[in-house]
Amino acid sequence: MKITKAQFVKGVVKGKDSWSPAMPQVAFYGRSNVGKSSSINALVNNASLAKTSGMPGKTKEINLFNINDKFYLVDLPGYGFARGSREEQDKIQDLISWYVTETRVDKRIHVLIIDAKVGITDLDLDTLEFLYQTEDRIIMLLNKIDRLNQSELAKVKTSVRSQVAGMVEIIPFSAKNRKGVVEFWKLLAI
Repeated sequence: MKITKAQFVKGVVKGKDSWSPAMPQVAFYGRSNVGKSSSINALVNNASLAKTSGMPGKTKEINLFNINDKFYLVDLPGYGFARGSREEQDKIQDLISWYVTETRVDKRIHVLIIDAKVGITDLDLDTLEFLYQTEDRIIMLLNKIDRLNQSELAKVKTSVRSQVAGMVEIIPFSAKNRKGVVEFWKLLAI
C-alpha cells in the first residue's frame, strides 16, 4: 500500500469517541515497550508520526492517525507497565476495554504486537482472549525479529502458533529494519 497521507488526528480519552464510525480502524495493542509506536512508524514509513519514548507507559490516551483519508491507525496505550501504580494500570485497562466494547466502528481490525524475544505473555493471552470476543479480524506482529537468529525465530513462531486460535494471522516483523511491512499491507488489504 502506498501511504500518501499519515496524519495525527487527536488523542482520545474514555467517553470522547468523536470519530466517524464509517471510517475503518486498525487498532494496535501490546505491552508497554513492545514497540507499538515504532511499528506504526515503520508501517507508514514516517519515523516521527507516532511518538516513541524510552520510558514505558508514557502513552495515556488513544492516539488516532488518519491514513490516506481511508482508515484510522489507532495506537492504544501499552498494558502491563510494571512501574506504574495499580491505579494507572487499571485506568489503561479500563480505557482499552471501553475502546473495544463501547465505541462504535463499522469495521475494526485488531493488531496485537508481541516481542518475539520475550514470546507471548499471560497479559498478551488475556488481551487476545478479550479480542476474540469481538469476532473482528486479528493480526499478530512478532516484533523485534531482528534480535533473533533463524532457529530462535522458528521456535517462537511454533510456540506462539500453539498458544493462539487459528483465526489469528501471524507476521514476523521488525520495526527496526521494516521486515514484514509489505506482508502486513498485503494481508490487511483495507
